Amino acid sequence: METPPSDFPAEPVRLEGQGLVLREWGESDLPDLAELYDDPEISRWTPVASPFDEAAARAYLASAREARCACRRMQWAVTTDGGEPLGEVLLFRAGPDDRDIEIAYGIGSRFRRRGLAGRALGLATRYASGRLRARRVLLRIEAGNLASTAVARSAGFRLTGDALLVREVKGRRVALQTWCHRPSR
Repeated sequence: METPPSDFPAEPVRLEGQGLVLREWGESDLPDLAELYDDPEISRWTPVASPFDEAAARAYLASAREARCACRRMQWAVTTDGGEPLGEVLLFRAGPDDRDIEIAYGIGSRFRRRGLAGRALGLATRYASGRLRARRVLLRIEAGNLASTAVARSAGFRLTGDALLVREVKGRRVALQTWCHRPSR
C-alpha cells in the first residue's frame, strides 16, 4: 500500500542548496516580480498576464498567497542569497491523482543561461519527492519550448507517453507534453 502524500505545509518553506535560496514572495518583491514577468518569452509560454505591470504583479501575489493559505500551491522566488528575485518556481497537485505534483518555473531575461532554472527545478523536485512524497513529479511543456525542454532534460526529467494535455491559455489551445521525474524510493 502506498503512503498517501503529505499536504502542503501551512508554514512558510525556504529551500536552500546548489547556490540558491528559494523563498516565498513578499510585498517588497512587487517591482521585481513585474520586471521578471513582463517578458515576451514568459508571456509566450505561460498563462501570466501580458503586459505584466505592478498591478498585475499585485494581483499575482494576492493569488499566490490565497493558494498558499489554502495549501493548494507553493510559489518561491528564486534567489542566490534570499534577496533579489531572479525567477520563480512553483508546485501544485496535478490532475486526478493527488499524489502527482506539477512544477512550473520561469527565470527573468537578465538572469538566463546561468543554470538557475535547472538548479531551482532540482531543489523543488527533491522537496516534492521527499517532503511531499509525490508519486510522480511532473512538468507540462509545449513541444516548441526548446529552452524549457533542455532544462527538463538537464534536471533528470523524461518525456512520458501520457496523452497531450490540452489547456486554454490566453485564448489559444495549447498542447502540453508531460515530463516526469520519478522519485527513487
